[in-house]
Amino acid sequence: MATPTGAASLLRLATAGSVDDGKSTLVGRLLHDCQAVLADQLAAVERVSRERGLLTADLALLTDGLRAEREQGITIDVAYRYFATARRRFILADTPGHVQYTRNMVTGASTAELAVVLVDARNGVTEQTRRHAAVAALLRVPHMVLAVNKMDLVDYDESVFHGIADECTRYASRLGVPGIVPIPISALGGDNVVHRSASMPWYDGPTLLEHLEEVDADEDPAEQPARFPVQYVLRPQTSGEFQDYRGYAGRLSSGVLRRGDPVVVLPSGLRSSIAAIDRLGERDAEFAFAPQSVTLRLADDLDVSRGDMIVQLDDPPRVTQDVTATVCHLADRPLRAGDRVLMHHAAATVRAVVRSLDARLDLHTLAAEPGPTSLSANEIGQLTLRTAAPLPIDDYRKDRRTGSFLLVDEADGATLTAGMVGALAHPEELAHPEEKATRQ
Repeated sequence: MATPTGAASLLRLATAGSVDDGKSTLVGRLLHDCQAVLADQLAAVERVSRERGLLTADLALLTDGLRAEREQGITIDVAYRYFATARRRFILADTPGHVQYTRNMVTGASTAELAVVLVDARNGVTEQTRRHAAVAALLRVPHMVLAVNKMDLVDYDESVFHGIADECTRYASRLGVPGIVPIPISALGGDNVVHRSASMPWYDGPTLLEHLEEVDADEDPAEQPARFPVQYVLRPQTSGEFQDYRGYAGRLSSGVLRRGDPVVVLPSGLRSSIAAIDRLGERDAEFAFAPQSVTLRLADDLDVSRGDMIVQLDDPPRVTQDVTATVCHLADRPLRAGDRVLMHHAAATVRAVVRSLDARLDLHTLAAEPGPTSLSANEIGQLTLRTAAPLPIDDYRKDRRTGSFLLVDEADGATLTAGMVGALAHPEELAHPEEKATRQ
């Protein structure tokens, strides 16, 4: 379902790249040149910059909000920023570049529709560039931009830009990324970020902002099969109009539901139809589309509880207790086969056991190593889970919303692991180009 007429579409994007490639400076420049910075924020940045002896404002400080980040000059946490232009609204996640903060990059990119991978023009494609491209590919981020930064430090050399762009494009294609858009920029000077650069007349493509405004955010949740996780059962204990009211409240994570649609409640398999749709300020609406929060009323009195999922009959998710998934371990405590955990999926929480650790992705070689004994913090791998109760799940490749989950420590509630339903990509798909050439 298309965005209503006159409403600006929303794009979620994440930045990634090696340490000191200029991610925070790029984000700061983007916000500054889009006039999305409040006067007092800019004044504070200018004051801190003067205290550091800088002649101009360090725009990276607009996103590096943690004290540790400001002292070290690096990004540690994921910094979210919201801004808008006349054509589109944006939610931007500035993610860290250090190897030990890979989990933060996973967090920021997990909901992104576009990833901006930065490369320092002086250094070219590095191991971290490959790592972040691989993570974005695993997370099925639909679009990728290669921002070749610091072009001013290589005298705006066209051949340097094309060399980096060609290498990264070849690598991205081996990861299964359908396309990558290279843009030469200088975040410090603002070249090709919002305004076109006079120093690179040989470049005739879009500026970064132009591309962000024009790219098709093609993951419209309303175009996916209908998935409605039940978050709350509404049974008002009153007399009168609502005496017999039974509604199922939640957020439609994907698809469209209409009054009269035949549906099935999973995992029970009970069938009914949509009798009514209630939303804020409106009863008996004709339809609801993702990501609206609504209350559904069914034509039959069924045993429906929090965690169940109401879906259309024509394309339901599979219901299973055995889940193979690609995961990124987030906690300092290692994850091992046999660990008992809680699995949060959509609105459901079930007990589960890690039956096996099947593989670990070597972030240096980008090859899958079979049979690891454990997964440590920031490591990516594949595991198999057995849940205590059946769950309706989709493969992450099909639906990122109902194909993702979290594993939680059942003792203290700490988040352990982020998961994506489906096997880790075959090692051949994640190897370095030079390694594949050697093996062939």
